[in-house]
Amino acid sequence: MTLTFDDDLMAEIDRFMESRGYSNRSEAVRDLARAGLAHGVEAVGETRDCVATLTYVFDPQTRELSKRLAAAFRDRSDLRSTRLQRPLDGGDVLEVAVLEGPTPAVRAFVEAVQAERGVRHGRAVVIPASLPTDRSGSEP
Repeated sequence: MTLTFDDDLMAEIDRFMESRGYSNRSEAVRDLARAGLAHGVEAVGETRDCVATLTYVFDPQTRELSKRLAAAFRDRSDLRSTRLQRPLDGGDVLEVAVLEGPTPAVRAFVEAVQAERGVRHGRAVVIPASLPTDRSGSEP
């Protein structure tokens, strides 16, 4: 395959490559293409399965929040999830949830959790479960 880039774009790719420690342009372009595909899938409302991480901080003292969150995860039989909690100074709790299931269901669930009163600083990373992988074993 041959790709042609203008000088400005090539300079950006070279800066990206150098800042991330890639040994060659092919590796950098491959990972940029993967990231672009993942973003494009997100933008068009993809329906295939995905894996996601949902990271958020919540106040466990908010009325019934811990129970509501536990029930929300338990009641979603269409999603597979694993959760890790870590107490923070000041009484808040950091939670990281790994989710797997249909992309629309995962997105709806993420939005519902982030909308709960007492949940703050939430962020999700959604990755299509069936993006092509590089057989060399390296990851983006």
